[in-house]
Amino acid sequence: ECAVVTHHKLEQGDDGALKPAGELAEPLIVRPTSETIIGESMSRWTSSYRDLPILLNQWANVVRWEMRTRMFLRTSEFLWQEGHTAHATKEEAEQRTLQMLDLYTDFVENFLAMPVVKGEKTESERFPGADNTTCIEAMMQDKRALQAGTSHFLGQNFAKSSEIKFQSEEGKEEYAWTTSWGTSTRMIGGMIMVHSDDDGLVVPPKVAPAHVVILPIVKKGADNSKILGAAEELKKDLSAKDYHGRKVNVEIDGRDIGGARGWEWVKKGIPIRVELGPRDIENGSVFMARRDKAPNEKESMDRDTFVENIAGILDGIQDALFNRALAYREKNTFTIDSKDEFYDIYRKAKGVNNGAFVMAHWCGSPGCEDKIKQDLSVTIRCIPFDSPEQGGQCICCQAPSSKRVLFAKAY
Repeated sequence: ECAVVTHHKLEQGDDGALKPAGELAEPLIVRPTSETIIGESMSRWTSSYRDLPILLNQWANVVRWEMRTRMFLRTSEFLWQEGHTAHATKEEAEQRTLQMLDLYTDFVENFLAMPVVKGEKTESERFPGADNTTCIEAMMQDKRALQAGTSHFLGQNFAKSSEIKFQSEEGKEEYAWTTSWGTSTRMIGGMIMVHSDDDGLVVPPKVAPAHVVILPIVKKGADNSKILGAAEELKKDLSAKDYHGRKVNVEIDGRDIGGARGWEWVKKGIPIRVELGPRDIENGSVFMARRDKAPNEKESMDRDTFVENIAGILDGIQDALFNRALAYREKNTFTIDSKDEFYDIYRKAKGVNNGAFVMAHWCGSPGCEDKIKQDLSVTIRCIPFDSPEQGGQCICCQAPSSKRVLFAKAY
């Protein structure tokens, strides 16, 4: 949905109301995406096969006319990362399309700990002008789907409209084959919705700004120098450890505000909280709590063992978050062949229960796809790459079908 500017000023009428004035000669569409800008530039940069491939990546703010905004997920203006490439051959462009989808999958699964389904969009869900759109879909805790990234094979469509031409090695004039791909700040919203709980934010260690908070047990008016010194030493030892190419980042919170201090860090989602008191120092131990477990679930550990194994403990939290999200998705993914059962699973969805992921047969008809969308507000999220060839009947019209697709309600 585009934000379209038609007038360049407002004037106050006799009734005091502001009314449009100064109509533009042609409407101005405010940057919904960059294909037109990039395409025009590529047409000037490309004359020979030696100029290809062109591989561009940028971060930019874009604007969409969202009728109902949702924080991180659907805002009127948002930051995204987008890429645009031009190639001499179809095969090279198709390979780049899948390469970028794999890159997004790696980031979302291995850093954000969000399991995704990779697949191809139906024709009606493709990016306008694309020959093919591929995507990754993640399940949120309300069982809705979130499109976490897309990669488009644009064929020669945008090259023809933007005149991106080159002289081939054989001396022939040809149109380039182009791709575009992107993801946005909705990744943050997805991470929050997949992992967080009623106690607050949960942040996977690989993207957490801080990994450990040390909470020294201090008392007002007392000499806390020994405890604070031990906390600094523990921070120094932990910070010297490597965690996937960066140091373990440690915070010390020495405020004496009782239990509220620990709860603040629970809400912030820091992966590990460590309490350090006089008895712990005397015993050479620490009292540790992991954010992937209940807030009151704590354990005492030998201090040196904790320091030496900090990377493994953080990886354990990372893996636990991914596995928990994967188990939740699998629990709420169903293979359905009955139309009545298919309709029931979504019609009964109330409140935060928005149904499920359903793998069901589809005949390929846009009419069936549209009817299900109209009846249930359910869309085909993708045709999964790993969906096997399998005979069956369309969940809507019972016509023959050769493959199951992924249905869900979505953001």
